[in-house]
Amino acid sequence: MELVIEAVGGEGDGVAAGPVYAPFTLAGERVLVSGSGERRDLIEVLEASPERVVPPCPHFGVCGGCALQHWAPEPYLAWKVARLAGTLARQHIETEILAPFATGPGTRRRVALHARSGSREAARLGYKARKSWDLVEIAVCPIADPALQAAIPALKRLAAPLFEHPKSAPTLHVTLTPTGIDVEITGVEKKSGGLSADARVALAERAAAGGFIRVTLDGEAAYLARQPQVRLGPAMVALPPGAFLQATPQAERAMAAFVAEAAAGAGRIADLYCGVGTFTFGLAGIAPVHAADGSAEAVHALSSALASAPGLHGVTAEARDLTRRPMLAQELRKTDVVVLDPPRAGAIEQSRELAASKVARVIGVSCSPATFARDARTLIDAGFTLERVLPVDQFLWSPHIELVGVFSR
Repeated sequence: MELVIEAVGGEGDGVAAGPVYAPFTLAGERVLVSGSGERRDLIEVLEASPERVVPPCPHFGVCGGCALQHWAPEPYLAWKVARLAGTLARQHIETEILAPFATGPGTRRRVALHARSGSREAARLGYKARKSWDLVEIAVCPIADPALQAAIPALKRLAAPLFEHPKSAPTLHVTLTPTGIDVEITGVEKKSGGLSADARVALAERAAAGGFIRVTLDGEAAYLARQPQVRLGPAMVALPPGAFLQATPQAERAMAAFVAEAAAGAGRIADLYCGVGTFTFGLAGIAPVHAADGSAEAVHALSSALASAPGLHGVTAEARDLTRRPMLAQELRKTDVVVLDPPRAGAIEQSRELAASKVARVIGVSCSPATFARDARTLIDAGFTLERVLPVDQFLWSPHIELVGVFSR
């Protein structure tokens, strides 16, 4: 069937009348597709859009990691910003959307690579195929930092001892830090007793040979040469295994600077869903901060790093499940600025408490415009105004976009 693509849909597929969806297509293109139903497969682009570019990755189109490498940067980024505005509009929210901050290729410092059994010397390693559980073995990954790309052969060797049990389906969560590459491994079958002593020895030997600084299995150390550390504002933070970091250091710095600027003049700040302190240490240069997060390991890392950052106004921290036990309005009575950086599911319970509080300003950070808009509606209905939003594209060539929004009463 021939289709004329009318627009690019929310997941990055082209949309024709029907609707019919075709991957890797752009508005205005005439394409040939196969299949039936709403979702088709692209066979050929018969008439190309002037916005079409040559994808930089040899795995594009098969690998499920990227959806939009065929789109020129300017219209691609404009589409993301327009989608963000549309998501807010569905909640009847209008605000100033600032010029987006966008990271380029080769900037991702963390990737999750799936491993499958290969030879005794090297596993197969890569991403899941598009809309499939099949593995696409990769040789390069243009979104990743060059140091991570260079480590792919060593990571394949590292994963080879992990397949003693046929049900093992390991994922290597790889993070590049200033002190070296950290690898957290999940998905190794445990019911059989986990890895044997011989496999653990082999894993440690391959970690050392590959130059990795730490390898952990579900949080348990398998190899440690030195502690992975990152600089967050004025502090050096030792990362617990599997710790969350923003995808790119460039986006992290841009968001931290924006958050600190929005919090200027605060008398007391609460940093909720603080993690290991992405925003905490910069905020503590402005005013005393109370930080809270559901991960006790992250809170411990934050607290331990305080000694490396003298001159702060003071930081207290607690491990607290903010979904089940949000910070209550009464607890926030002396707080005038709250920073909120919840997971993708959002923070509806915490937003309700903020709505009932006397907090003057809320700075919301989110990787999900939909849940951000839902929670923003709760705040706006309570008298807040969403003053401005900064879009942040750190998930290059995907449909996803990060944002920071500033609310004031």
